Amino acid sequence: MKIVPLIPDNAPFSAEQRAWLNGFLAGVLNRGAPAPGAALTESKRSLLIAFGSQSGNAESLAKRLAREASGRGFAARAAGLDSLQPADFIKDQNVLLITSTWGEGDMPDNAVSFWDTINQNGSSPKLDGVKYSVLALGDKNYGETFCLAGKKLDERLAELGATRITERVDCDVDFDDLAKKWSSAAFTALTGTSSETTATAEPEETGYTKKNPFQAKLVANVNLNARGSAKDTHHIALSLAGSGLTYEVGDALGVYVQNCPEVVDAVIAAHAFDPNAEVALPDGGTAPLRDALLKCYEVRNLLGKTPEAGITLTTFIENLRKLQPRLYSIASSLKAHPEEVHLCIAAVRYSADGVPHKGVASTFLSDRLALGDTTGIYFHAANHFRLPNDTSKPVIMVGPGTGIAPFRAFLEEREATAAPGKNWFFFGDQKRATDFLYHDQIIEWVQKGHLTRLDTAFSRDQEEKIYVQTRMMQAASELWQWLEEGAHFYVCGDAKRMAKDVDEALHSIIQTAGGKSADEAAAYVAQMKKEKRYARDVY
Repeated sequence: MKIVPLIPDNAPFSAEQRAWLNGFLAGVLNRGAPAPGAALTESKRSLLIAFGSQSGNAESLAKRLAREASGRGFAARAAGLDSLQPADFIKDQNVLLITSTWGEGDMPDNAVSFWDTINQNGSSPKLDGVKYSVLALGDKNYGETFCLAGKKLDERLAELGATRITERVDCDVDFDDLAKKWSSAAFTALTGTSSETTATAEPEETGYTKKNPFQAKLVANVNLNARGSAKDTHHIALSLAGSGLTYEVGDALGVYVQNCPEVVDAVIAAHAFDPNAEVALPDGGTAPLRDALLKCYEVRNLLGKTPEAGITLTTFIENLRKLQPRLYSIASSLKAHPEEVHLCIAAVRYSADGVPHKGVASTFLSDRLALGDTTGIYFHAANHFRLPNDTSKPVIMVGPGTGIAPFRAFLEEREATAAPGKNWFFFGDQKRATDFLYHDQIIEWVQKGHLTRLDTAFSRDQEEKIYVQTRMMQAASELWQWLEEGAHFYVCGDAKRMAKDVDEALHSIIQTAGGKSADEAAAYVAQMKKEKRYARDVY
Protein backbone atom coordinates (compact mmCIF):
# COMPACT_ATOMS: atom_id res chain seq x y z
CA MET A 1 0.00 0.00 0.00
CA LYS A 2 1.51 3.31 -1.05
CA ILE A 3 0.82 6.64 0.61
CA VAL A 4 -0.38 9.18 -1.92
CA PRO A 5 0.55 12.81 -1.19
CA LEU A 6 -2.07 15.48 -1.88
CA ILE A 7 -1.50 18.81 -3.59
CA PRO A 8 -2.16 21.38 -0.82
CA ASP A 9 -4.91 23.97 -1.20
CA ASN A 10 -2.41 26.83 -1.21
CA ALA A 11 -0.43 25.42 -4.14
CA PRO A 12 -0.53 27.66 -7.27
CA PHE A 13 -3.14 25.57 -9.09
CA SER A 14 -6.85 25.83 -9.72
CA ALA A 15 -9.24 23.34 -8.11
CA GLU A 16 -9.53 21.46 -11.41
CA GLN A 17 -5.74 21.34 -11.81
CA ARG A 18 -5.32 20.06 -8.24
CA ALA A 19 -7.93 17.36 -8.88
CA TRP A 20 -6.13 16.24 -12.06
CA LEU A 21 -2.70 16.21 -10.37
CA ASN A 22 -4.00 14.32 -7.34
CA GLY A 23 -5.59 11.74 -9.62
CA PHE A 24 -2.42 11.46 -11.67
CA LEU A 25 -0.29 10.91 -8.55
CA ALA A 26 -2.72 8.28 -7.30
CA GLY A 27 -2.46 6.46 -10.59
CA VAL A 28 1.32 6.67 -10.82
CA LEU A 29 2.03 5.61 -7.26
CA ASN A 30 -0.55 2.84 -6.93
CA ARG A 31 -0.98 1.34 -10.38
CA GLY A 32 2.38 1.79 -11.97
CA ALA A 33 3.05 4.67 -14.36
CA PRO A 34 0.26 4.73 -16.97
CA ALA A 35 0.25 7.02 -19.91
CA PRO A 36 -0.81 10.56 -19.02
CA GLY A 37 -3.96 10.16 -21.07
CA ALA A 38 -4.99 7.10 -19.10
CA ALA A 39 -4.48 8.90 -15.80
CA LEU A 40 -6.54 11.78 -17.08
CA THR A 41 -9.41 9.47 -17.97
CA GLU A 42 -9.35 7.76 -14.58
CA SER A 43 -9.27 11.08 -12.76
CA LYS A 44 -12.49 12.20 -14.39
CA ARG A 45 -14.89 10.19 -12.24
CA SER A 46 -17.10 12.91 -10.84
CA LEU A 47 -17.85 13.12 -7.12
CA LEU A 48 -19.92 15.86 -5.51
CA ILE A 49 -19.50 16.32 -1.75
CA ALA A 50 -22.43 18.49 -0.70
CA PHE A 51 -22.74 20.04 2.74
CA GLY A 52 -25.33 21.68 4.92
CA SER A 53 -23.44 23.54 7.62
CA GLN A 54 -24.50 25.88 10.42
CA SER A 55 -21.36 26.20 12.54
CA GLY A 56 -18.74 25.09 10.03
CA ASN A 57 -18.13 21.45 11.02
CA ALA A 58 -19.89 19.93 8.01
CA GLU A 59 -18.21 22.40 5.65
CA SER A 60 -14.72 21.69 6.99
CA LEU A 61 -15.31 17.95 6.83
CA ALA A 62 -16.64 18.15 3.27
CA LYS A 63 -13.64 20.12 2.06
CA ARG A 64 -11.24 17.74 3.74
CA LEU A 65 -13.03 14.79 2.18
CA ALA A 66 -12.90 16.43 -1.25
CA ARG A 67 -9.11 16.64 -0.98
CA GLU A 68 -8.95 12.99 0.01
CA ALA A 69 -11.25 11.99 -2.86
CA SER A 70 -9.04 13.86 -5.31
CA GLY A 71 -6.13 11.78 -4.09
CA ARG A 72 -8.16 8.66 -4.84
CA GLY A 73 -8.59 9.62 -8.48
CA PHE A 74 -11.95 11.40 -8.36
CA ALA A 75 -12.72 14.77 -9.89
CA ALA A 76 -14.13 15.84 -6.55
CA ARG A 77 -15.60 19.12 -5.42
CA ALA A 78 -17.20 20.30 -2.18
CA ALA A 79 -20.20 22.63 -2.43
CA GLY A 80 -22.77 24.07 -0.04
CA LEU A 81 -26.36 22.99 -0.59
CA ASP A 82 -27.31 26.64 -1.06
CA SER A 83 -25.34 26.63 -4.32
CA LEU A 84 -26.85 23.39 -5.63
CA GLN A 85 -29.98 22.20 -7.39
CA PRO A 86 -31.24 18.63 -7.92
CA ALA A 87 -29.85 18.92 -11.44
CA ASP A 88 -26.35 19.07 -9.98
CA PHE A 89 -26.92 15.73 -8.27
CA ILE A 90 -28.10 14.27 -11.58
CA LYS A 91 -25.08 15.66 -13.42
CA ASP A 92 -22.48 14.41 -10.93
CA GLN A 93 -24.23 11.07 -10.32
CA ASN A 94 -22.02 10.28 -7.30
CA VAL A 95 -22.92 12.34 -4.23
CA LEU A 96 -21.74 12.28 -0.63
CA LEU A 97 -23.83 14.55 1.57
CA ILE A 98 -22.74 15.84 4.98
CA THR A 99 -25.16 17.88 7.06
CA SER A 100 -25.61 19.12 10.58
CA THR A 101 -28.88 19.85 12.41
CA TRP A 102 -29.59 22.97 14.43
CA GLY A 103 -32.35 24.30 16.67
CA GLU A 104 -35.18 21.82 17.09
CA GLY A 105 -34.35 19.48 14.24
CA ASP A 106 -34.05 22.25 11.64
CA MET A 107 -32.07 22.29 8.43
CA PRO A 108 -28.89 24.40 8.48
CA ASP A 109 -29.48 27.81 6.94
CA ASN A 110 -27.55 26.94 3.81
CA ALA A 111 -29.60 23.77 3.29
CA VAL A 112 -33.09 25.29 3.57
CA SER A 113 -33.52 26.29 -0.07
CA PHE A 114 -32.34 22.91 -1.37
CA TRP A 115 -34.62 21.09 1.08
CA ASP A 116 -37.58 23.22 0.02
CA THR A 117 -36.85 22.40 -3.62
CA ILE A 118 -36.72 18.63 -3.22
CA ASN A 119 -39.49 18.49 -0.63
CA GLN A 120 -42.19 20.02 -2.85
CA ASN A 121 -44.31 17.22 -4.23
CA GLY A 122 -44.29 17.07 -7.99
CA SER A 123 -41.80 19.88 -8.55
CA SER A 124 -38.50 18.13 -7.88
CA PRO A 125 -36.99 16.06 -10.70
CA LYS A 126 -36.48 12.37 -10.17
CA LEU A 127 -33.00 11.40 -9.05
CA ASP A 128 -32.85 8.00 -10.75
CA GLY A 129 -29.24 7.02 -11.38
CA VAL A 130 -27.83 9.13 -8.55
CA LYS A 131 -25.72 7.20 -6.07
CA TYR A 132 -25.42 8.77 -2.64
CA SER A 133 -24.74 8.43 1.04
CA VAL A 134 -25.43 10.76 3.97
CA LEU A 135 -23.31 11.59 7.00
CA ALA A 136 -25.43 13.33 9.64
CA LEU A 137 -23.81 15.41 12.39
CA GLY A 138 -25.68 16.05 15.63
CA ASP A 139 -25.78 15.92 19.40
CA LYS A 140 -27.54 13.10 21.27
CA ASN A 141 -28.48 15.53 24.03
CA TYR A 142 -31.20 16.80 21.67
CA GLY A 143 -33.09 13.50 21.91
CA GLU A 144 -35.69 12.93 19.19
CA THR A 145 -34.28 15.67 16.95
CA PHE A 146 -30.80 14.12 16.94
CA CYS A 147 -29.45 14.29 13.36
CA LEU A 148 -32.97 14.98 12.09
CA ALA A 149 -31.87 17.11 9.11
CA GLY A 150 -29.64 14.31 7.84
CA LYS A 151 -32.40 11.74 8.34
CA LYS A 152 -34.88 13.85 6.36
CA LEU A 153 -32.49 14.43 3.48
CA ASP A 154 -31.53 10.76 3.36
CA GLU A 155 -35.15 9.62 3.22
CA ARG A 156 -36.19 12.22 0.64
CA LEU A 157 -33.33 11.45 -1.74
CA ALA A 158 -34.33 7.78 -1.66
CA GLU A 159 -37.98 8.70 -2.31
CA LEU A 160 -36.87 10.62 -5.41
CA GLY A 161 -35.16 7.53 -6.82
CA ALA A 162 -31.56 7.98 -5.73
CA THR A 163 -29.73 4.84 -4.61
CA ARG A 164 -27.87 4.57 -1.31
CA ILE A 165 -24.36 3.22 -1.79
CA THR A 166 -23.93 2.92 1.99
CA GLU A 167 -26.33 3.44 4.86
CA ARG A 168 -26.53 6.83 6.55
CA VAL A 169 -24.27 7.30 9.57
CA ASP A 170 -25.47 9.48 12.46
CA CYS A 171 -22.68 11.08 14.47
CA ASP A 172 -22.64 12.51 17.96
CA VAL A 173 -20.47 15.55 18.76
CA ASP A 174 -17.26 13.49 18.59
CA PHE A 175 -17.64 12.59 14.92
CA ASP A 176 -14.12 12.09 13.53
CA ASP A 177 -13.84 8.30 13.82
CA LEU A 178 -17.34 7.62 12.49
CA ALA A 179 -16.79 10.06 9.64
CA LYS A 180 -13.64 8.19 8.60
CA LYS A 181 -15.42 4.82 8.65
CA TRP A 182 -18.32 6.29 6.63
CA SER A 183 -16.09 7.85 3.97
CA SER A 184 -14.00 4.69 3.70
CA ALA A 185 -17.12 2.59 3.12
CA ALA A 186 -18.42 5.12 0.59
CA PHE A 187 -15.18 5.11 -1.41
CA THR A 188 -15.18 1.32 -1.41
CA ALA A 189 -18.75 1.27 -2.73
CA LEU A 190 -18.01 3.85 -5.43
CA THR A 191 -14.81 2.24 -6.72
CA GLY A 192 -15.63 -1.41 -6.15
CA THR A 193 -12.25 -1.87 -4.50
CA SER A 194 -11.09 -1.83 -0.92
CA SER A 195 -10.37 1.61 0.44
CA GLU A 196 -7.00 0.20 1.57
CA THR A 197 -5.89 -0.08 -2.06
CA THR A 198 -5.14 3.62 -2.27
CA ALA A 199 -4.30 5.41 0.92
CA THR A 200 -4.16 9.18 0.91
CA ALA A 201 -2.10 11.37 3.14
CA GLU A 202 -3.74 14.57 4.31
CA PRO A 203 -1.17 17.30 4.81
CA GLU A 204 -0.33 17.19 8.50
CA GLU A 205 -1.80 20.04 10.49
CA THR A 206 0.90 22.19 11.99
CA GLY A 207 0.78 24.48 14.98
CA TYR A 208 -2.02 24.41 17.52
CA THR A 209 -5.25 22.60 16.60
CA LYS A 210 -8.17 20.81 18.21
CA LYS A 211 -5.95 17.73 18.60
CA ASN A 212 -3.03 19.84 19.80
CA PRO A 213 -4.58 22.75 21.73
CA PHE A 214 -2.63 25.79 22.89
CA GLN A 215 -2.45 26.28 26.64
CA ALA A 216 -3.80 29.83 26.94
CA LYS A 217 -3.43 31.84 30.12
CA LEU A 218 -6.46 33.54 31.67
CA VAL A 219 -5.62 37.25 31.89
CA ALA A 220 -9.01 38.79 32.72
CA ASN A 221 -12.31 37.69 34.26
CA VAL A 222 -14.77 40.55 34.76
CA ASN A 223 -18.41 40.29 35.83
CA LEU A 224 -20.40 42.33 33.31
CA ASN A 225 -23.57 42.53 35.40
CA ALA A 226 -24.13 45.15 38.07
CA ARG A 227 -25.11 44.30 41.64
CA GLY A 228 -28.72 43.18 41.87
CA SER A 229 -28.78 41.41 38.51
CA ALA A 230 -30.39 38.00 38.23
CA LYS A 231 -27.62 37.03 35.80
CA ASP A 232 -23.92 36.26 36.09
CA THR A 233 -22.18 37.16 32.82
CA HIS A 234 -18.41 37.25 32.53
CA HIS A 235 -15.93 38.89 30.17
CA ILE A 236 -13.14 36.35 29.73
CA ALA A 237 -9.76 37.26 28.18
CA LEU A 238 -7.17 34.62 27.26
CA SER A 239 -3.62 35.34 26.15
CA LEU A 240 -2.36 34.08 22.78
CA ALA A 241 1.22 35.22 23.45
CA GLY A 242 3.74 32.82 21.97
CA SER A 243 1.15 30.78 20.07
CA GLY A 244 1.33 32.34 16.62
CA LEU A 245 -2.44 31.81 16.46
CA THR A 246 -4.74 34.17 14.58
CA TYR A 247 -8.48 34.32 14.00
CA GLU A 248 -11.11 36.31 12.14
CA VAL A 249 -14.06 38.06 13.70
CA GLY A 250 -17.05 35.74 13.48
CA ASP A 251 -14.96 32.69 14.37
CA ALA A 252 -15.50 30.55 17.46
CA LEU A 253 -13.07 29.52 20.17
CA GLY A 254 -12.89 25.90 21.26
CA VAL A 255 -12.15 25.62 24.98
CA TYR A 256 -11.10 22.49 26.82
CA VAL A 257 -12.83 22.43 30.19
CA GLN A 258 -12.95 20.39 33.37
CA ASN A 259 -15.82 19.15 35.49
CA CYS A 260 -16.57 20.62 38.88
CA PRO A 261 -14.60 18.72 41.59
CA GLU A 262 -17.64 18.76 43.91
CA VAL A 263 -19.75 17.06 41.24
CA VAL A 264 -17.07 14.48 40.51
CA ASP A 265 -16.64 13.67 44.21
CA ALA A 266 -20.41 13.35 44.65
CA VAL A 267 -20.68 10.91 41.74
CA ILE A 268 -17.80 8.80 43.01
CA ALA A 269 -19.24 8.72 46.52
CA ALA A 270 -22.71 7.79 45.28
CA HIS A 271 -21.27 4.75 43.50
CA ALA A 272 -18.86 3.90 46.33
CA PHE A 273 -15.97 3.71 43.89
CA ASP A 274 -12.30 4.11 44.77
CA PRO A 275 -11.23 7.55 43.44
CA ASN A 276 -7.68 6.25 42.93
CA ALA A 277 -8.67 3.17 40.90
CA GLU A 278 -7.06 3.13 37.44
CA VAL A 279 -9.58 3.39 34.59
CA ALA A 280 -9.36 3.54 30.80
CA LEU A 281 -9.35 6.94 29.09
CA PRO A 282 -11.43 7.61 25.96
CA ASP A 283 -8.35 8.26 23.78
CA GLY A 284 -6.21 5.47 25.21
CA GLY A 285 -4.14 5.05 28.32
CA THR A 286 -5.29 5.03 31.92
CA ALA A 287 -5.63 7.42 34.85
CA PRO A 288 -7.00 7.43 38.38
CA LEU A 289 -10.80 7.54 38.39
CA ARG A 290 -11.05 11.04 39.92
CA ASP A 291 -8.65 12.56 37.36
CA ALA A 292 -10.46 10.80 34.51
CA LEU A 293 -13.83 12.15 35.62
CA LEU A 294 -12.47 15.65 36.12
CA LYS A 295 -10.84 15.96 32.70
CA CYS A 296 -12.01 13.29 30.28
CA TYR A 297 -15.65 12.21 30.75
CA GLU A 298 -19.07 13.87 30.90
CA VAL A 299 -20.53 13.49 34.39
CA ARG A 300 -23.13 16.27 34.64
CA ASN A 301 -26.01 13.90 33.74
CA LEU A 302 -25.10 11.60 36.65
CA LEU A 303 -25.54 14.15 39.42
CA GLY A 304 -28.54 13.39 41.63
CA LYS A 305 -29.28 10.07 39.92
CA THR A 306 -29.56 6.83 41.87
CA PRO A 307 -26.65 4.55 40.87
CA GLU A 308 -27.50 1.35 39.04
CA ALA A 309 -27.33 -1.55 41.45
CA GLY A 310 -24.28 -3.76 41.05
CA ILE A 311 -22.68 -1.78 38.25
CA THR A 312 -18.95 -2.40 37.98
CA LEU A 313 -16.41 0.38 37.56
CA THR A 314 -15.45 -0.93 34.11
CA THR A 315 -19.06 -0.90 32.91
CA PHE A 316 -19.60 2.53 34.46
CA ILE A 317 -16.67 3.99 32.51
CA GLU A 318 -17.67 2.27 29.26
CA ASN A 319 -21.09 3.96 29.40
CA LEU A 320 -19.72 7.50 29.78
CA ARG A 321 -19.38 9.99 26.94
CA LYS A 322 -16.10 11.75 26.27
CA LEU A 323 -15.89 15.28 27.70
CA GLN A 324 -15.92 17.59 24.67
CA PRO A 325 -14.42 21.05 24.29
CA ARG A 326 -17.01 23.83 24.10
CA LEU A 327 -17.31 26.35 21.29
CA TYR A 328 -17.92 30.02 22.10
CA SER A 329 -18.43 32.96 19.77
CA ILE A 330 -15.37 35.21 19.90
CA ALA A 331 -16.06 38.66 21.36
CA SER A 332 -12.95 40.53 20.18
CA SER A 333 -10.92 41.64 17.19
CA LEU A 334 -7.21 40.91 17.02
CA LYS A 335 -6.74 44.38 15.55
CA ALA A 336 -8.09 45.88 18.77
CA HIS A 337 -6.52 43.34 21.15
CA PRO A 338 -3.29 41.88 19.72
CA GLU A 339 -2.41 38.47 21.15
CA GLU A 340 -5.69 38.12 23.05
CA VAL A 341 -9.04 36.47 22.49
CA HIS A 342 -12.17 37.49 24.43
CA LEU A 343 -15.35 35.62 25.31
CA CYS A 344 -18.68 36.65 26.84
CA ILE A 345 -19.89 33.82 29.08
CA ALA A 346 -23.15 33.44 31.00
CA ALA A 347 -22.54 31.23 34.04
CA VAL A 348 -25.29 28.59 34.10
CA ARG A 349 -26.66 27.57 37.48
CA TYR A 350 -30.01 25.94 38.20
CA SER A 351 -31.75 23.32 40.34
CA ALA A 352 -33.50 20.18 39.13
CA ASP A 353 -35.44 17.96 41.52
CA GLY A 354 -33.83 19.82 44.39
CA VAL A 355 -30.30 19.13 43.13
CA PRO A 356 -28.15 22.15 42.22
CA HIS A 357 -26.54 21.98 38.77
CA LYS A 358 -23.81 24.03 37.11
CA GLY A 359 -22.94 24.52 33.47
CA VAL A 360 -19.73 22.56 33.01
CA ALA A 361 -17.90 25.00 30.75
CA SER A 362 -19.45 28.28 31.88
CA THR A 363 -18.67 27.78 35.55
CA PHE A 364 -15.23 26.36 34.76
CA LEU A 365 -14.38 29.65 33.03
CA SER A 366 -16.23 31.98 35.38
CA ASP A 367 -15.51 30.30 38.74
CA ARG A 368 -12.79 27.68 38.67
CA LEU A 369 -10.10 28.82 36.22
CA ALA A 370 -7.90 31.21 38.19
CA LEU A 371 -6.12 34.24 36.75
CA GLY A 372 -2.77 33.09 35.45
CA ASP A 373 -3.91 29.48 35.01
CA THR A 374 -4.09 27.93 31.55
CA THR A 375 -6.53 25.83 29.58
CA GLY A 376 -6.40 24.29 26.12
CA ILE A 377 -7.90 26.29 23.24
CA TYR A 378 -8.16 26.14 19.45
CA PHE A 379 -9.92 28.20 16.79
CA HIS A 380 -12.92 27.06 14.79
CA ALA A 381 -13.46 28.90 11.51
CA ALA A 382 -17.01 30.16 10.89
CA ASN A 383 -16.92 30.98 7.19
CA HIS A 384 -20.68 31.44 7.12
CA PHE A 385 -20.52 34.28 9.67
CA ARG A 386 -18.32 36.94 8.14
CA LEU A 387 -18.45 40.71 7.74
CA PRO A 388 -19.10 41.80 4.13
CA ASN A 389 -16.01 42.02 1.95
CA ASP A 390 -17.31 45.38 0.75
CA THR A 391 -16.74 47.48 3.87
CA SER A 392 -19.10 50.18 2.61
CA LYS A 393 -22.08 47.84 3.05
CA PRO A 394 -24.31 48.49 6.08
CA VAL A 395 -24.59 45.80 8.75
CA ILE A 396 -27.55 45.08 11.03
CA MET A 397 -26.74 43.00 14.12
CA VAL A 398 -29.26 41.38 16.48
CA GLY A 399 -27.67 39.93 19.62
CA PRO A 400 -29.46 39.90 22.98
CA GLY A 401 -27.63 38.71 26.10
CA THR A 402 -24.37 36.91 25.34
CA GLY A 403 -25.37 37.09 21.69
CA ILE A 404 -23.56 40.42 21.84
CA ALA A 405 -20.22 38.57 21.61
CA PRO A 406 -19.56 38.44 17.84
CA PHE A 407 -21.00 41.92 17.35
CA ARG A 408 -18.58 43.47 19.82
CA ALA A 409 -15.93 41.80 17.64
CA PHE A 410 -17.56 43.08 14.43
CA LEU A 411 -17.72 46.65 15.73
CA GLU A 412 -14.12 46.55 16.95
CA GLU A 413 -13.02 45.26 13.56
CA ARG A 414 -15.03 47.86 11.63
CA GLU A 415 -13.60 50.59 13.85
CA ALA A 416 -10.00 49.36 13.52
CA THR A 417 -10.26 49.19 9.73
CA ALA A 418 -12.18 52.47 9.42
CA ALA A 419 -14.92 50.69 7.50
CA PRO A 420 -17.25 53.34 6.04
CA GLY A 421 -20.42 51.21 6.18
CA LYS A 422 -23.22 52.02 8.64
CA ASN A 423 -23.67 49.86 11.76
CA TRP A 424 -26.97 49.12 13.53
CA PHE A 425 -27.17 47.02 16.68
CA PHE A 426 -30.22 45.55 18.45
CA PHE A 427 -29.38 44.50 22.00
CA GLY A 428 -31.67 43.12 24.69
CA ASP A 429 -31.51 41.75 28.21
CA GLN A 430 -33.49 41.95 31.45
CA LYS A 431 -32.72 45.36 33.02
CA ARG A 432 -30.82 48.37 31.69
CA ALA A 433 -29.36 49.25 35.08
CA THR A 434 -27.79 45.84 35.69
CA ASP A 435 -27.61 43.96 32.38
CA PHE A 436 -26.38 46.37 29.70
CA LEU A 437 -23.30 44.36 28.72
CA TYR A 438 -20.25 46.36 27.56
CA HIS A 439 -22.27 49.52 28.24
CA ASP A 440 -19.43 52.05 28.23
CA GLN A 441 -17.84 50.77 25.04
CA ILE A 442 -21.16 50.70 23.19
CA ILE A 443 -22.22 54.17 24.30
CA GLU A 444 -18.83 55.53 23.26
CA TRP A 445 -19.35 54.03 19.78
CA VAL A 446 -22.75 55.72 19.60
CA GLN A 447 -21.31 59.08 20.63
CA LYS A 448 -18.49 58.80 18.09
CA GLY A 449 -20.94 57.89 15.33
CA HIS A 450 -19.30 54.52 14.75
CA LEU A 451 -22.50 52.81 15.87
CA THR A 452 -24.99 54.53 13.59
CA ARG A 453 -28.05 53.29 15.45
CA LEU A 454 -28.60 51.42 18.71
CA ASP A 455 -31.95 49.90 19.69
CA THR A 456 -32.22 48.28 23.12
CA ALA A 457 -34.93 46.06 24.57
CA PHE A 458 -34.78 45.52 28.34
CA SER A 459 -37.63 43.12 28.92
CA ARG A 460 -38.19 43.71 32.65
CA ASP A 461 -37.94 47.49 32.82
CA GLN A 462 -41.67 47.83 32.18
CA GLU A 463 -44.80 45.80 32.79
CA GLU A 464 -45.10 44.62 29.19
CA LYS A 465 -42.03 42.67 28.10
CA ILE A 466 -40.13 44.08 25.14
CA TYR A 467 -37.72 42.04 23.06
CA VAL A 468 -35.34 42.72 20.18
CA GLN A 469 -37.94 41.61 17.65
CA THR A 470 -40.31 44.21 19.11
CA ARG A 471 -37.76 46.94 18.40
CA MET A 472 -37.24 45.58 14.90
CA MET A 473 -40.94 45.88 14.13
CA GLN A 474 -41.02 49.41 15.53
CA ALA A 475 -38.19 50.37 13.16
CA ALA A 476 -39.61 48.47 10.18
CA SER A 477 -39.43 51.28 7.60
CA GLU A 478 -35.80 52.17 8.25
CA LEU A 479 -34.76 48.54 8.55
CA TRP A 480 -36.32 47.86 5.16
CA GLN A 481 -34.42 50.81 3.69
CA TRP A 482 -31.15 49.42 4.99
CA LEU A 483 -31.92 46.01 3.48
CA GLU A 484 -32.64 47.66 0.14
CA GLU A 485 -29.26 49.40 0.41
CA GLY A 486 -27.65 45.97 0.58
CA ALA A 487 -27.31 45.63 4.34
CA HIS A 488 -26.06 42.34 5.77
CA PHE A 489 -28.29 40.99 8.55
CA TYR A 490 -26.80 38.98 11.43
CA VAL A 491 -28.34 37.17 14.40
CA CYS A 492 -26.58 35.60 17.37
CA GLY A 493 -28.09 33.89 20.41
CA ASP A 494 -30.76 31.40 21.41
CA ALA A 495 -31.84 29.15 18.55
CA LYS A 496 -35.07 27.80 20.01
CA ARG A 497 -36.95 31.06 20.54
CA MET A 498 -35.10 34.30 19.83
CA ALA A 499 -33.65 33.38 16.43
CA LYS A 500 -37.01 32.12 15.23
CA ASP A 501 -38.87 35.16 16.55
CA VAL A 502 -36.36 37.46 14.85
CA ASP A 503 -36.72 35.53 11.60
CA GLU A 504 -40.51 35.90 11.75
CA ALA A 505 -40.11 39.64 12.42
CA LEU A 506 -37.77 39.96 9.44
CA HIS A 507 -40.29 38.30 7.13
CA SER A 508 -43.06 40.50 8.53
CA ILE A 509 -41.01 43.69 8.00
CA ILE A 510 -40.30 42.75 4.39
CA GLN A 511 -44.02 42.23 3.86
CA THR A 512 -45.29 45.36 5.58
CA ALA A 513 -42.54 47.90 4.88
CA GLY A 514 -41.55 46.35 1.56
CA GLY A 515 -45.06 45.75 0.29
CA LYS A 516 -44.41 42.06 -0.38
CA SER A 517 -46.65 39.03 -0.15
CA ALA A 518 -45.70 36.23 2.24
CA ASP A 519 -44.25 34.21 -0.65
CA GLU A 520 -42.34 37.21 -1.98
CA ALA A 521 -40.94 37.92 1.48
CA ALA A 522 -39.80 34.30 1.78
CA ALA A 523 -38.12 34.57 -1.63
CA TYR A 524 -36.45 37.85 -0.58
CA VAL A 525 -35.02 36.21 2.56
CA ALA A 526 -33.91 33.17 0.57
CA GLN A 527 -32.05 35.46 -1.82
CA MET A 528 -30.40 37.22 1.13
CA LYS A 529 -29.14 33.86 2.37
CA LYS A 530 -27.89 32.93 -1.09
CA GLU A 531 -25.98 36.22 -1.29
CA LYS A 532 -24.53 35.58 2.21
CA ARG A 533 -26.38 38.66 3.51
CA TYR A 534 -28.31 36.79 6.22
CA ALA A 535 -26.21 34.82 8.69
CA ARG A 536 -26.97 33.28 12.06
CA ASP A 537 -24.68 32.14 14.87
CA VAL A 538 -27.18 30.37 17.09
CA TYR A 539 -27.06 27.78 19.85
